[in-house]
Amino acid sequence: MENYIEYGYVGLAVISFLSATILPVGSEVFFMAMIAAGYPAGWCLWWASLGNTLGGMTNYYLGRLGKTEWLEKHLKFSSVKMAGVQEQLRYKGALSAFFSFLPAVGDVIPFVLGYMRASGSVTAAAMFAGKLARYALLVWGTRLGMDIFQS
Repeated sequence: MENYIEYGYVGLAVISFLSATILPVGSEVFFMAMIAAGYPAGWCLWWASLGNTLGGMTNYYLGRLGKTEWLEKHLKFSSVKMAGVQEQLRYKGALSAFFSFLPAVGDVIPFVLGYMRASGSVTAAAMFAGKLARYALLVWGTRLGMDIFQS
């Protein structure tokens, strides 16, 4: 782990980016190791949240590459029904991106939002807020663990 910590914030942002894609990379251990190594929590929180959000938005834009006609053709969605679903997801549904930090479903949420043409700005803001909250909880947990083991 010590070898990875020398990459600092750039390494944290890259690992956080990769962990938000379909790659099986976990940024949490690296994030907590940086906090334990004495890196300022605020900067770690910023870079991890930013990298993770950019990775999630990559999934969103990959979803945007999909054609809604595929759903109409293969799943027999009518264009009227598709328009209704897209309208619901455009703003309110994009708020579900907050939960993109969750294991398993977290990578799928932004992809589906992109596919269904949800608002990119609302998706990005909600996603950043969720990822920031998750990393903030990790800061708290890391500090709590360090206090317990140092006592």
